[in-house]
Amino acid sequence: MVRKYEAKDLVYVMEIWLDTNKKAHSFIPSTYWLSSYDMVQEQIAQAKLYVYEDKETHQIIGFIGLVEEHIAGLFVKEGFQAKGVGKQLLDYVKQEYTKLFLQVYQKNKRAIAFYEREQFHIQSESVDENTQEKEWLMYWEKNNL
Repeated sequence: MVRKYEAKDLVYVMEIWLDTNKKAHSFIPSTYWLSSYDMVQEQIAQAKLYVYEDKETHQIIGFIGLVEEHIAGLFVKEGFQAKGVGKQLLDYVKQEYTKLFLQVYQKNKRAIAFYEREQFHIQSESVDENTQEKEWLMYWEKNNL
């Protein structure tokens, strides 16, 4: 089930953030993620977060973080990916917003395919100043039909 983030979730959210980034972005040295850990932990307090909590085990297995209409991150714990958790998190925030955008590394083909299935469209290309990796800006807008 999707619910609002609570302070007690921080340790689980950060564990998922670090593990998922290192695995999904093997083209970036893991030292980058480790060196960003404290900064991200501080930024979480300023973002709007929702977590996916397993109904039976009450384990946090995914989360989505937003700063206004910007999806700062969508992460699902390994072993639970490709099982609808990310889609449920995204669907939850799509109910609250009429448009959303995010950046995704061009080498992260799996994430790009996921967002395209979820009706996000590539708007532009840029280079992440921190990693020097090319990324796409992807955009979604609610269909008002």
